Amino acid sequence: MIANHKFRVGEIVEFKPGRMGFPAASRECTIMRLLPIEGGNNLYRIKCVTEAFERVVPEAQLAGRA
Repeated sequence: MIANHKFRVGEIVEFKPGRMGFPAASRECTIMRLLPIEGGNNLYRIKCVTEAFERVVPEAQLAGRA
């Protein structure tokens, strides 16, 4: 259910990608859309400031901004 997502549409978060093919540094991104749970993971469509495209990521790779 989408109601269980930690973050909301429009919220700015830090994207902390895994080690596979992405830079280790986190990136500032905006939540564009909440997606259904898949495989027990809350999914989000995000748009990072430094990228021209959107990506789908699990909640575990996102952190709220301090």
